[in-house]
Amino acid sequence: MTPRKRVLGVLRREELYPVPFEFGTTPAFADALAERIGTRDFANHFDFECRGVGFAAPVTPTDYTRYVEERDLPDAINIGEWGDATIPGDYYHFTRKVHLASDIKTLAEFEEYPFPDVWPKERHAHLEESVAAIQGRGYAVVAGMECTIFEVAWYVRSMEQLFFDHIDRPEIAAFLLDKITERKAFMAGRFAEAGVDLIRFGDDIATQRGPMMSVPMWREWYKPRLAQVIQAAKDANPSILTMYHSDGLYEPFMDDLIEIGIDVLNPIQPECMDPAELKDKYGDRAAFWGTVGTQTTMPFGSVEDVREVVRERIRTVGRGGGLVIAPTHVLEPEVPVENLLALADETRNHRP
Repeated sequence: MTPRKRVLGVLRREELYPVPFEFGTTPAFADALAERIGTRDFANHFDFECRGVGFAAPVTPTDYTRYVEERDLPDAINIGEWGDATIPGDYYHFTRKVHLASDIKTLAEFEEYPFPDVWPKERHAHLEESVAAIQGRGYAVVAGMECTIFEVAWYVRSMEQLFFDHIDRPEIAAFLLDKITERKAFMAGRFAEAGVDLIRFGDDIATQRGPMMSVPMWREWYKPRLAQVIQAAKDANPSILTMYHSDGLYEPFMDDLIEIGIDVLNPIQPECMDPAELKDKYGDRAAFWGTVGTQTTMPFGSVEDVREVVRERIRTVGRGGGLVIAPTHVLEPEVPVENLLALADETRNHRP
């Protein structure tokens, strides 16, 4: 069985072994791991079941000069496609955000904001060929669309101002969210048309104590727009799988997410949710991707702790299929390389 068939079967809740797995890294951990194993090609070295594709960068970058010049900012500022700007921080990979649209006061001003152009063919014409090449090698194809709506909106507007907009400037909030949704729906549809197997959607909508906004607010502002994006993918390819990522305790949203077409829930932080309980509650309707804590087990557990957590997750969350093992976030510099190697070895070799 190819890696692609196995991971897609598992995500459709077939019990297949070995359980698929993946991980992401910070630059510092990537350096340490590469030194240990002799390569930076982690996907091939560990034989991940999935490989990624994405839209090409625009030929002409969106011009945010006007919004940068209004601020006293260092030359080192990095501006993303949406105007999501960051300044390098003082510690490892961390950055400080700059919200270029936070000072806009009226809808008329926002109508002048230069949203990215995702429609030109040179940005997505390559997708069919890229997808076919990866699937031809036996791997599943994943498209990353995390930061789908909410996070893009607050990166541009600032979280504080966006929440104020919902209350006292709803026309601005609706305009911003609709502009994002329109573009994301097109992207999701193109990924699906090209034959992508899984799209990763997501926005961090919770802290580890609970939701960042009330469930009724999310249902009013974000659920219908996310549903539109998901539906664009499902209309283009009804068999495509969809994942939703949110850090934190986002269980209050899970029923709604499944209702609008989410097939896979990620990352399931064990520091604030019990993966086995979620399996009991949602496992007949969704698969799970993650479950291994990056605030507990991965940095501070022993090698045997890591192995035991993997065994426990496969025994509980993995019963009947529906589990991809992964750390719940990128691996930070303090994670021992031995713990990652133990996670990989135990996942590849354990059978319940």
